[in-house]
Amino acid sequence: MNNFWLELHKPFTVLAPMDDVTDNVFRQVVLEAGRPDVFFTEFVSSDGLVFNSHGIPLRKLTFTSDQHPIVAQIWGTVPRNMKKAAKIVADLGFDGVDINMGCPVREVMKRGAGAGLIGNYDLSGEIIKSVKKGAGALPVSVKTRLGKNENIARDWCTFLLKQDLAALTIHARTAKQMSAFPADWEEIGEIVKIKDKIAPNTIIIGNGDVKSYIEVVKKAQKYGVDGVMIGRGIFVNPWVFSKDSGEHTKAEYIKLLLRHMELFEKTWGGTKNFAIIKKFFKMYINNFKGASILRQKLMEAKSFEEIKSFL
Repeated sequence: MNNFWLELHKPFTVLAPMDDVTDNVFRQVVLEAGRPDVFFTEFVSSDGLVFNSHGIPLRKLTFTSDQHPIVAQIWGTVPRNMKKAAKIVADLGFDGVDINMGCPVREVMKRGAGAGLIGNYDLSGEIIKSVKKGAGALPVSVKTRLGKNENIARDWCTFLLKQDLAALTIHARTAKQMSAFPADWEEIGEIVKIKDKIAPNTIIIGNGDVKSYIEVVKKAQKYGVDGVMIGRGIFVNPWVFSKDSGEHTKAEYIKLLLRHMELFEKTWGGTKNFAIIKKFFKMYINNFKGASILRQKLMEAKSFEEIKSFL
């Protein structure tokens, strides 16, 4: 197995998989602002990949050559489809496959997928085995949470660590808590201790409430994680992965937004709804005088040309 996780300088950084956010375009923007050590794709339905491989699921798995190492995250509950999806991922040239066992979205959990798999030991074990078969030489990892409604992380992560995973990412909240409660990094620290005893070769990645590279280093020193995954922190600071912690000007934020729109148009053309770009405005148009009024105008815009004229 070509396990790139073991070659990373520690503590390393990872961009979290976020649906309809961390697409190929957004990852290119992040590359320009200051790249993480590892990229993840949006999470992709294994059933969708297997039965509609030329549609939207496959579009989610596009990437540029400068995004390596990049891991494709897949989700589902049917082991044979997860195996086939992992094979598709391997054939596309990814560096790793990650199994989503942490998504708290109700529709996903209702199907028993994402965080709905937490505590379902038998099915989760089958899925991991199937994905490993499909992935071939690629390292297989899991991203999960502390539990569904209550914290069962020590039992659950002990089970996962016994599955001989290349890496395990722990979002330090339960699914019920979504992102509304502070991340419990003390619990991640306890899981690191368990890992040291039963699976010393598995990489542990912590996730939750990290908003700067300085925090990445502090969390690694305090809790013993090998790396830190950042999700919502990128919306607070697009330069979150940069080791240069300097302030950025209004002009730099606007320039980055214009670059994002340029890449969006060039990459997706008319295949993605233009309005998707609006969810990123708060990330770029924030923390300067007149930002809220400008943002309101941008939200009302009907085209890229209108947005550019406002900017």
